[in-house]
Amino acid sequence: MKIVLPLPGTLTSLFIVAMEQLLFDVESFLPWRISGPYRRVAIGAMGSGVLTVTHHRTPWKPTAANLTDDERRRLRRTKQHVVVSTTAPAHKLPASVQAARAAARALARECDGLLLDPLTGSTILTCGSCAGEPTDFRLNDDWLSWDVQVHDAATCPPWDPADTGVCNCLRVTSRGLRRFALPEITLDGAACAHNLCATNLLRTVAHRLVADQLAYVTTHPEATEREIDDFLQIHASDQPDGGLPFGVQLTPYDAELGELGRTGTIRRLKIGPAPGTGQITCLKVGPPSGFPGSLNDWLCATQTTVHPPLTLIAPHRPTEPQPPAPIRPHSPARMAPPGIAA
Repeated sequence: MKIVLPLPGTLTSLFIVAMEQLLFDVESFLPWRISGPYRRVAIGAMGSGVLTVTHHRTPWKPTAANLTDDERRRLRRTKQHVVVSTTAPAHKLPASVQAARAAARALARECDGLLLDPLTGSTILTCGSCAGEPTDFRLNDDWLSWDVQVHDAATCPPWDPADTGVCNCLRVTSRGLRRFALPEITLDGAACAHNLCATNLLRTVAHRLVADQLAYVTTHPEATEREIDDFLQIHASDQPDGGLPFGVQLTPYDAELGELGRTGTIRRLKIGPAPGTGQITCLKVGPPSGFPGSLNDWLCATQTTVHPPLTLIAPHRPTEPQPPAPIRPHSPARMAPPGIAA
């Protein structure tokens, strides 16, 4: 089955710099004080209105932010904030958002401000080795965060949370894929003991989805939509530390409702367009059709080299009398867009 993803004409991404006081003029500081390779891009982006910087003399009040206690204390002391915004077509990714974040980093470092990404709900370091924007684009450079929740009516016995055979209370959802015109991804129904494994698997899937997306929009700048297969083959090259390939089933998912028939309640992350718009805002990640085991079995198999046959099952195809659809477990050859590091 094909999943159709719309490609909007433009994408907007915001970064917030919250500070106690701003003692200089933002327009005289940016883009001239941006260091590294992003200064030229930022100069052109600000000149054309693609990149804007707006100073607000009021505190910034975050929603759904994942901040530490120390970060919250710093934020409470702030009295002003600056919004760094970029609006550009998808084929300008990732350079457009990198230039915007480079501008926000430079500003935060100069005024000792707190740099926040509202889309991920997290802060971005602006000191030490992370003072400047990296020259290469890597998804694990704070471009994603993870919403980890446990259902209220947890099925795991409190005295033995590692009993994964009966536990299915964990749900992990990405935050940040919208920035790349992609739905967020979620894994719902795993054992809470598999928190790290679930996040690692979703990170691998996200890396592959973003790499494919950036390659497509770079070579099809006028496209208004993109079709992807609901079966994704993850190769060893898609995994940071290598490993056996495995298959992933992608299913459109209503993040507001979750799984039908699940017990208990869970706070659903509001990901994108309002329900009823017909747009896919989230994709559920799970084992391919025909996998002989539970979600927890599949999750463990993708993280180890113990059961290679379990990770290579092709998706089930309909057997009705009709011209057979070709099975394409491998994605077409991809060309990595410029600046994308593995």
